[in-house]
Amino acid sequence: MTGTTTSAPAAAVPSSGSTAPRKLPLAKAINESLRNAMENDPKVLVMGEDVGKLGGVFRVTDGLQKDFGEDRVIDTPLAESGIVGTAIGLALRGYRPVVEIQFDGFVFPAYDQIVTQLAKTHARSLGTVRLPVVIRIPYGGGIGAVEHHSESPEALFAHVAGLKCVSPSNSADAYWMLRQAIECDDPVIFFEPKRRYWEKTAFDPNAIPGSPHTAQVVREGTALTLAAYGPMVKVCQEAADAAAEEGNALEVVDLRSISPIDFDTLQRSVEKTGRLVVVHEAPVFLGSGSEIAARITERCFYHLEAPVLRVGGFHSPYPPARLEDEYLPGLDRVLDAVDRALAY
Repeated sequence: MTGTTTSAPAAAVPSSGSTAPRKLPLAKAINESLRNAMENDPKVLVMGEDVGKLGGVFRVTDGLQKDFGEDRVIDTPLAESGIVGTAIGLALRGYRPVVEIQFDGFVFPAYDQIVTQLAKTHARSLGTVRLPVVIRIPYGGGIGAVEHHSESPEALFAHVAGLKCVSPSNSADAYWMLRQAIECDDPVIFFEPKRRYWEKTAFDPNAIPGSPHTAQVVREGTALTLAAYGPMVKVCQEAADAAAEEGNALEVVDLRSISPIDFDTLQRSVEKTGRLVVVHEAPVFLGSGSEIAARITERCFYHLEAPVLRVGGFHSPYPPARLEDEYLPGLDRVLDAVDRALAY
C-alpha cells in the first residue's frame, strides 16, 4: 500500500498466544486482528453502530469494548455520514479509526464523506495530509436477508481514485489483510463476505503474507482460469472440483484486491490457460468483471482461445430472501460459463 508497510510486523501474532496453525472462522480472525492491532497501537480505535456493548450485529467485535473501554470501542448513533466524518477528524488528529458499517446498503449516507473528503484529502493537500481510516463493510448475500443487507457495492468504491478496496476470502487473509489495512496511511475499504463469517479455514499466525494487493493462485490448472474475490472464491473452487471430475483442470485465482487489481498475476494465468471466467456477486453490468475483462483482453489478446466471460448478479435490485438463490451466482452458473468458454 502506498507510503506504508505492506505486511504486518513479525511480532503481530494473535493475542491468544497460539503459534500453531488452526481452523478459525473468518469473523473470529477479524476480531483477533482488531484486538492485536489495538494492543500494539493505542491510536487504533473501533467505532460504529452496536460495535461495543453488543459486539456488532454479527458479533465480530465481541469483547473488545470490555477489554479496551468505551473510549476506544465506540458505540455511535445511527448516522453513517457522522460516523465517517468523525473518523476523518480523528485521523487528522493522529488516530487510526476502524469504522464498521453495519450492512453494505447502509454505507450510502456516508458515500459523500468517503468520496468527497476521505478519498481526496491526500491529493487535495498536495501529499501533506494522510487519512489512515479503515471502513469495514459486511457485504454480499447468502444470509436470507433483503435489500440494503445483501448488496455488493464494491465497484462504486473501486471506481474512486484515492481509495483502496480489498476483500478476503478466508480467515488468514481476513486477519492479515485487516492488520495491513490498519497500518496503511491511505483509506481502505475492507469488504467482508458476511456469508463466510462462520466458515472455518486454516489460519497460521506465522504465515505473514506479502502485499494485500497481490492475487494468489489458490488452485493450479491448465484448461481455464477462474478469477474471483471474497465470497465467490469458494464457489470457484467448488466449480474446479466439479470440472476435474470431467477431466478439465481449472486454475482458480483469488484476486483479494479490487482496487488496485493485480493484473500481472492474472495475465500470467490466462497466458497459460487461454481462457478466463470472472465471477462476482455484484451485478455483471459495469461490475469489476467488466474492467478485468477489458484489461485481460488488451493484455492477452493473442493468447485467448475464447472471449472473457463474466458471471455475476442480475442488473436489478436485490430480491426478497426467498429468491436470492436464483439471483446469486452459484455453482451451476459458473459451470455453464466454463462449458461455454471451453466450447470455443
